[in-house]
Amino acid sequence: VAYKYSKQLVAPEEMEKDLTLIGMVGMIDPPRLEVKDSINKAKMAGIRPVMITGDHRNTAVAIAKELDIAESIDQSISGSQIDEMSDEEFTSRINNYRVFARVSPEHKVKIVKAFKAQGNIVSMTGDGVNDAPSLKYADIGVAMGITGTDVAKGASDMILTDDNFTTIVHAIEEGRNIYNNIKKAVIFLLSCNLGEVISIFLSILLNWPVPLVATQILWVNLITDSLPAISLGVDPGDKDVMKQKPRNPGESFFAHGAGLRAVIGGVLIGLLTLAAFYYGLWEHGYVLGSAMLSNEALETALPYARTMAFVVLAASQLFYSLSMRSFSKSIFKAGLFSNLYLIGSIIVGLLLQLVVITVPFLANAFEVHSLSLREWGIVIAFSLVPLVVNEIIKLFMKEKN
Repeated sequence: VAYKYSKQLVAPEEMEKDLTLIGMVGMIDPPRLEVKDSINKAKMAGIRPVMITGDHRNTAVAIAKELDIAESIDQSISGSQIDEMSDEEFTSRINNYRVFARVSPEHKVKIVKAFKAQGNIVSMTGDGVNDAPSLKYADIGVAMGITGTDVAKGASDMILTDDNFTTIVHAIEEGRNIYNNIKKAVIFLLSCNLGEVISIFLSILLNWPVPLVATQILWVNLITDSLPAISLGVDPGDKDVMKQKPRNPGESFFAHGAGLRAVIGGVLIGLLTLAAFYYGLWEHGYVLGSAMLSNEALETALPYARTMAFVVLAASQLFYSLSMRSFSKSIFKAGLFSNLYLIGSIIVGLLLQLVVITVPFLANAFEVHSLSLREWGIVIAFSLVPLVVNEIIKLFMKEKN
């Protein structure tokens, strides 16, 4: 701000000569305080934030340094420099840049195309009409809900209602946890159903009596499987999920040992169910394969053996669900009581199992008998094996990594 005295009208070309300086006025559009933490969180998660702006290159780099997006001016490029490069050259060098200054709408599309050509999943944010082409071409276009134009909103895949970059990072975290929860529930259900298949299949293969009747299998599928699976679907998620690298889009659902974990869990549940069935027959005086025992002895021992197999199958699945909350962390590190829905599902499942075998009319319907305290101890010990084995596997995997 400056002034000068004049007794006559000053010509326009003379107005800025011989002025007396009063002071300087500076303008700044500072980034929000929470943005820097969100950017660091995104970088930790393997996400590469870049700045695309119409501002001067020096201004853009100064803000980028403040936000830890760029470290030096060498990581920046202007629109005029982009025009001097061929598409092939620009694509080959795109990963070297973190700041793109003085860009036009055409430059934005070119930047998105170059990043995608390098195999990146690209998300683009914008609010103006000139952002619409790049928003449309990006894998995930994100428009501003408050300041964004209708054209930008229409071209985008997602709209931020609060125009806050931090919300994008929260959405990524939420998306990762949702995917992990779906995976937990699916792997858990596969393990449980595989256990049922193995127990029935092996009993037929070995010419044993069938260890479970139809009503018992139906009960397990409706109650024991469903409640923990639903609870795993609403799991609070891993607090360290943003410390992991992004998942490869072509990665199998059963990658990183998830498929093997499902098979191991299913095999253990199936074998332990058969083991409980065999023990129940033996404890009540019938040894499978013995030609000296009558059919009457089998008919007497069979309900007790099926009861033990039924309880082990149900309880092992309930306990096993605890281990499915994390594929790498122990149940104690993941938080034993951080998912109260799952704890409630396990308690309800065990109580319902107790009711089924102790209430007379339900016991008759399911063809089961009440168990003694000793037998309960045995079936609980059998049921805990899949949980313990899975926790040991996690321990060895952690040491290997």
